[in-house]
Amino acid sequence: MECTQKGCGGRALIDQPYAGAHLCAAHFRASVVERARRELHHQAPRLKGGTLALALSGGKDSAVMTTLVHRILGGRQGLQLVALTVDEGIEGYRAETIAPARKLCRTLGIEHVVRSFEQVVGTTTDATSAALPEEIPCSFCGVWRRRALNQMAREVGAVRLSMGFNLDDLAQTVLMNLARGEPHRLRQMAPHVEPQAGLVPRIAPLAMVPEREVYLYARLEGLPFDHAVCPHASRAGRNVFREVLWRLEEAVPGTRHALLRTREKLLPLLLSDEGGAGSPHRCRTCGEPSSGEVCRPCAYREALSGLTASDFISAPGSGRT
Repeated sequence: MECTQKGCGGRALIDQPYAGAHLCAAHFRASVVERARRELHHQAPRLKGGTLALALSGGKDSAVMTTLVHRILGGRQGLQLVALTVDEGIEGYRAETIAPARKLCRTLGIEHVVRSFEQVVGTTTDATSAALPEEIPCSFCGVWRRRALNQMAREVGAVRLSMGFNLDDLAQTVLMNLARGEPHRLRQMAPHVEPQAGLVPRIAPLAMVPEREVYLYARLEGLPFDHAVCPHASRAGRNVFREVLWRLEEAVPGTRHALLRTREKLLPLLLSDEGGAGSPHRCRTCGEPSSGEVCRPCAYREALSGLTASDFISAPGSGRT
């Protein structure tokens, strides 16, 4: 296959069925950079200065996101980049991902802050998994990680929190929320289009880049990242939706993009529902933003303390937002 870019004729490295294109290495890398640039300008159009926090786990997605944000915005006067890493306390996994995260930050000259679950929550994912064997670990790990990242972003004075979510991640989240009959959650997921009290607005520069293209870009650029899979990941409810979406995309290329367009079309209706289920409240326990009287992070802490939290822990699986 030849590269389909006009006037190129070079050997194609990757096919893009959703776009009807085949790209050589050079044009592929340029396309990833351009898609990230468009998303940054679209999602954060008034980002003139201040601190931009980068959620850096050490995996391929966050490594590519961090590298591209640094490349596109790193030279902007008055803008400071700070990478944030959360150590959930997962033996044999998280320590191995923190090492490449540190290496990348040293290479790019970015400040790097690491915070553990023990500091934020007072426990770890492994310890909680052992104490609450009936719960899917991704459920409590996910809400605690989001809480930790938000608190860390606030502490560094960030005006935005950039996440490494790729096209597959976001399309899966849209599909999950629609399948569960919870469309109001679409307004809570990244990228944020409106301020939410107590939350640092999240953006997703890789929103238009499929997962396999993120991986390829990371390899071509020689970025340091860890390939490991979390030992708890096999129990995540998201796995079913990931498989379904793969099959849909293979049969109908462009399904992932269509799901994100669906969210965009629904958002005006969801945002106009000021008193709806998507409106943020304050947790009566900790005072942080919550969709109910008690936030899910506090509900899991109550469960660990032997209190009843079943009313607040109802959504299975990971539910990344």
